[in-house]
Amino acid sequence: MANREFEIIVYGATGFTGRLVAEYLAAHYADVKWAMAGRSLSKLQEVRDEIGAPADTPLLTANADDPAALEAMTARAQVVITTVGPYTLYGEPLLAACVETGTAYVDLCGEPNFMHDMIGKYQDAAKASGARIVFSCGFDSIPFDLGVWTVQQAAIAKFGKPAPRVKGRVRAMKGTFSGGTFASGKATAMAAARDPAVFKALIDPFALTPGFEGPSQPKGVLPEYDEAVGGWVAPFMMAVINTKNVHRTNFLAGHPYGTDFRYDEMMVAPGIGDIGKAAAEAIAKMNPMNSDKGPAPGEGPGKEERETGFYDLAFVAEMESGERLTASVKGDRDPGYGSTSKMIAESALCLIRDVQGEGGIWTPGALMAEPLRQRLEAHAGLTFTIE
Repeated sequence: MANREFEIIVYGATGFTGRLVAEYLAAHYADVKWAMAGRSLSKLQEVRDEIGAPADTPLLTANADDPAALEAMTARAQVVITTVGPYTLYGEPLLAACVETGTAYVDLCGEPNFMHDMIGKYQDAAKASGARIVFSCGFDSIPFDLGVWTVQQAAIAKFGKPAPRVKGRVRAMKGTFSGGTFASGKATAMAAARDPAVFKALIDPFALTPGFEGPSQPKGVLPEYDEAVGGWVAPFMMAVINTKNVHRTNFLAGHPYGTDFRYDEMMVAPGIGDIGKAAAEAIAKMNPMNSDKGPAPGEGPGKEERETGFYDLAFVAEMESGERLTASVKGDRDPGYGSTSKMIAESALCLIRDVQGEGGIWTPGALMAEPLRQRLEAHAGLTFTIE
């Protein structure tokens, strides 16, 4: 692997998020051997020049539906970053190429049905080839995956054992979503409408832990008053994927959180008393994915929106004794793009510079929790704090 031509290939570099990833690498990692890849050479040249990447930045072309081209491309890299979604529609050929060539892979997938299917089809082959496949290396689901890991490490240190119950709570967040996110959400909803197996994967908290079925989990689908945060909470749209990834991390790591672990995610509504309750009920009725008029692929928030965005997440560990411990995870950019583009780039670098690990289909928390957390705090504007 160390002898390969490139450390990193950014596949989908002309898309909205891929462009941000390429811009981040160009601005901060002159020592990294990397290339930009996509379908169109002329578009790659245009983006390379617009983001200020060096004129000699290698540009590679490969179509998402051309397995031979994808294998030839992935064989040249230690790790491939892919931002080409919806992964349900376009993701499998590239993942299969990385498995075949033993190449590490990171994506931004928030599509549980795709992940469930890929685990079933490629886990054994990835283990055999040494390919380390890591899904969900953006806001889906790194802050949540590592937030739970952080509070559980603190619980073990303080109480001598992990908490059987952790509550993930979005205390504040400013940011919007791009055309790619909207397309992924619509593709997942359409797949669930066509196929009952997809719908089952969406509602099963243990859809990504084959052979293991844990205890009944909190539903998180109705507003409620939560004493742990002293306010009303409402359903959180991304919980459907984040909770599955947290349970998969626990599963892959040998259940350090226990086999009886229960976890949910909700949003803290603004206001107190009846005002908070009304806000929670209003949030519960909102679902931007129900609209037919989302942004087009390639569109997303402007630079000012990305740089003024932020998020503040709380992870409350509750012990059987009633004692609580809270960890916070904060990000200094909008979650979906400004922060996500840095997280996936640092995940790729962590894979090739900081961690080993055998082949297989991983979560960030199971394969690289501590070194990735250190990288994100040092370079990506995230903070992890025990309150």
